[in-house]
Amino acid sequence: MADIVETATNAGSFKTLATVIEAAGLLDLLQIPGPYTVLAPTDEAFAKISANTIASWLKDVPKLKKILTYHILFGEVLTENLLELTSAETVEGSVVGIDTSDGIKVNDAKVLTPDIIADNGVIHVIDAVLIPALVAA
Repeated sequence: MADIVETATNAGSFKTLATVIEAAGLLDLLQIPGPYTVLAPTDEAFAKISANTIASWLKDVPKLKKILTYHILFGEVLTENLLELTSAETVEGSVVGIDTSDGIKVNDAKVLTPDIIADNGVIHVIDAVLIPALVAA
């Protein structure tokens, strides 16, 4: 089985995510044993954000790292776990809200494809890029 980075890369719909993870220097984190849970925005999710905004993130590595680690949860958090939670702590240090009243949403992002298992964790495909409060302000 492949690690989280290889699994996301092989899926083909996470080219932007792979690019920004590499730019932020987070490849090593997502290739160690973990386990981690990655809330992975699709290329379509990144396309909702202006190219200028993404370019500014690429120039500000600490900010980019903060945004990306906000998409990573400690441990292997599967759908059955998400259904029992109302929030979860991220590697970034903030908390994401979890709403299961109509499917599964993390903050305002819908989980499109849950439970893609990798060697060192799990990926949940989401339809939006999550922005931590301190970055959004």
